[in-house]
Amino acid sequence: MTTTPGLRAGPVPADPGPQHTEDDAPGHGLERLGAGTLGWIGRHLDHFDPFAPAHGAARTPDPGGAHRPAKAALELALLTHCWTRLDPGDDPRRTEATDRVRAVWQHPGFPRLLTAEPRGATQYRLACAALAPAGTEDAPFRAAVAGLTAADLAPVGRSPYQRLELRYYADKAGVAHGIESYPELARRNVLVALPATALARARRRDALDRRDAGAAQGAPRPDEPPVTVPEAYALTHSAFYLSDFARTGPGLPDGAVADAAALTGRLLDHCVRHDWWDLAAELVMTQVCLGLDPTGTPEGAAALACLARAQCPDGSVPGRSANTRASTADPAAEYFAKAYHTTLVTALMTLLLGTGRTP
Repeated sequence: MTTTPGLRAGPVPADPGPQHTEDDAPGHGLERLGAGTLGWIGRHLDHFDPFAPAHGAARTPDPGGAHRPAKAALELALLTHCWTRLDPGDDPRRTEATDRVRAVWQHPGFPRLLTAEPRGATQYRLACAALAPAGTEDAPFRAAVAGLTAADLAPVGRSPYQRLELRYYADKAGVAHGIESYPELARRNVLVALPATALARARRRDALDRRDAGAAQGAPRPDEPPVTVPEAYALTHSAFYLSDFARTGPGLPDGAVADAAALTGRLLDHCVRHDWWDLAAELVMTQVCLGLDPTGTPEGAAALACLARAQCPDGSVPGRSANTRASTADPAAEYFAKAYHTTLVTALMTLLLGTGRTP
């Protein structure tokens, strides 16, 4: 699901919480990340359920949009969907999470949550159908999907990335659309276009730095990411959709994989320097989707170590970044709202890397 959190400059807040030491072997650290994050998710399934009676953390007001209750549930569904494909064995953790998704999908109030925010309504309805677990063939949300119109599914007015996202979920949901083919979408995608754009920006920044240094002006320029925040998330999600979360190759034109991998590496370096945890986890997954082994790349290994340091003893990764992390003093609902996305993304990352599955 598309996300656009910012990375703020400034000091890390007090109360960083207890963290792990790095005495473990790297493989053990990855195993701990997987077991810890999946365990935390399993203990907080009520908070992913907008209809659970006592917790309802996903109903916490969100200034970024009115559809957070659906978003948390849809992210849990994405995790269980990919988990089932990666590990079809009898894992009670996955079974329990899938059962919770099924209960939400069958609830008569869920269609209302899917359409609560008009800007995301089409994508949410498609994702709901695409990620629906078995046993929801007659669930109430099906009427909301059937109500999608040709205008809802038209390519007009959508960027190449938005068309890719729409096609990915529409295809998985079995909904007809007018979006161009995956090869055409790949040629126009940010994975192809963005590396050259980022390189040009870097050259301009270097030229400005040399000019300022020659004029003996001021402090060094701030450490900026190679691309903007929305571009970074479009990059990661494009890799997910084009490869179906590493199920296939990304289908990029010749030479584009190496350029996309190089930009991914530069972004990972930036994330590690700034403890930008959720994007670091997504970029590690992007490396997998591009055909790389993150444990064998310096930036991938550094990102995994960064996430291991961030992980709390309860298994959660407490926020999108060190600057936005939850505090152990936060109420349970507030902690969940800050921690669930990065914890879930990290859990999915470990599954793609082959850890966290049933032994």
